[in-house]
Amino acid sequence: MLKKLLIGIGIIIIIPLFIALMLDNEYEVEKNIIIDQPITQVFSYIKLLKNQDNYSTWAKLDPNTQRSYKGTDGTVGFISKWNSQNPEVGTGEQEIVAILPSKRIDLQLRFLKPFKATEPAYMTTQAMGTNQTKVTWGFKGHLNYPMNLMFLAIDFEHQIGNELQQGLNNLKVILEKKDNTTKYID
Repeated sequence: MLKKLLIGIGIIIIIPLFIALMLDNEYEVEKNIIIDQPITQVFSYIKLLKNQDNYSTWAKLDPNTQRSYKGTDGTVGFISKWNSQNPEVGTGEQEIVAILPSKRIDLQLRFLKPFKATEPAYMTTQAMGTNQTKVTWGFKGHLNYPMNLMFLAIDFEHQIGNELQQGLNNLKVILEKKDNTTKYID
């Protein structure tokens, strides 16, 4: 009887581990929006990481988040750090790792709490005419084996995609204000 019980427990453990071997361990999310402003104005705003506090849904989750900065915003090497007691915000930093003017900004996100991970993110701009810009916000992530089993229970692409899209919607509202008094943080 004990032998059958141990075999049953072994099977219960082995099957999920086997399934995890078959699952991807990476995901990628990309969302975009059209903003009725020239590409130079849009890119000048999004390249400044401090401005993310105005449109990122994660930045708005905890008004008590402590923030600090290192370097010159809008340039390669600039680091924006955050520290929050809210586990949905956590502690981490992001660094500008590459900029292609009026085209693309590449970021490295380093999450420290509630989990450790280093993931790439980016924002791109594309002129859709003289006064329209397509903004794309993308994020790549991964879960190592056997944690990738969480992909069966949580749709990371959908969850993160909703947050990115809401952030882009917020960005559109900010940049399309009729009174044109949008403040650019330098």
